[in-house]
Amino acid sequence: MLKRFFRGVLTLMGTGLGIGLGFLVNWFLESFELELIPNVQEAALLVAFALIFGIIFFLMANRIMKVVSACLKWVERKLSDVPAHDIFFGSLGLVIGLFIAFLISSPIRDMRIKLVSIILTLAIYMLFAYLGINIAVKRREELASLFLFRRQPQEKADKKAGNRMAKILDTSVIIDGRIFDICRTGFIEGPIIIPSFVLEELRHIADSSDSLKRNRGRRGLDVLNRIQKELDIEVGIYEDTSDDNTEVDVKLLKLGQKLGAKVVTNDYNLNKVAEFQGVAVLNINDLANAVKPVVLPGEEMLVQVIKDGKETGQGVAYLDDGTMIVIDGGKKHVGQSIDVLVTSVLQTSAGRMIFAKPKDADKIVS
Repeated sequence: MLKRFFRGVLTLMGTGLGIGLGFLVNWFLESFELELIPNVQEAALLVAFALIFGIIFFLMANRIMKVVSACLKWVERKLSDVPAHDIFFGSLGLVIGLFIAFLISSPIRDMRIKLVSIILTLAIYMLFAYLGINIAVKRREELASLFLFRRQPQEKADKKAGNRMAKILDTSVIIDGRIFDICRTGFIEGPIIIPSFVLEELRHIADSSDSLKRNRGRRGLDVLNRIQKELDIEVGIYEDTSDDNTEVDVKLLKLGQKLGAKVVTNDYNLNKVAEFQGVAVLNINDLANAVKPVVLPGEEMLVQVIKDGKETGQGVAYLDDGTMIVIDGGKKHVGQSIDVLVTSVLQTSAGRMIFAKPKDADKIVS
């Protein structure tokens, strides 16, 4: 029913367009004193053009509706990325520009040569519409200070903007769970942004048939609920309207670039790609490593050897914070607590690893 209605509307539009073109062609012929069909030339041209364009629009109605629908969706996607104040001031500038164009084009519309009059009038309207939108958007801060808002001092505004840079959470950092404690301590301030595609990925993980993945996904959703309900921090959902099947990490980085926000993650690979693309990243593993006690080569410590290492003769121990200690020659001390001497420390975004050797094989605390 709706398609029939639009088909009828398009047919009427085509008929109206044909009548307008018929008048234009008839005026053009009369300008050169040409009369192809005596006495009934105007009526014949109007009927012919009305029928031709009415039939064309009727036959092409479906294609026209598809093109119009695609254009409307494209405009909607573009407008969804534009801040509300830009839309407001752009609309205001458009209205002012069209009003000025109306005043300027008034004498031009009275020209005898109608074709030139129409072309000049359209050109003036398009020019002032563009200038009105462009100037209003570029001068929105000055317009806001004049009509709507009190302008803050620039230094204060810059400071406030810097302190409230948005943070985008990725899936891995939500599932990790430590982000809740970090936000609670105040090391990360809002606003916090959760993209809709991250929520969708969490939902898929929580609905997984694998019990481990399912538990991880549900823990991530619980962490988000706790952040939103228990913490005094601004949390917003970014609705992604794109229909592409781009990977979540790629969408995160594009969103960070578009919003000028920082991506919070503990994914080592995402961290490296973000550095390459110039996107600011807060890696919570870097934060965890930064607050770990400093261990220097030559220090002594008492550790318990837990298991064999990958290389021959190596043993592995762990500090209380989970830092791995690889002990050269520690395999024979598995299950024992021994004094070791730190030989080197390897620090990366993926974590920290300590290499050591037994200080004295005779000093074993069983």
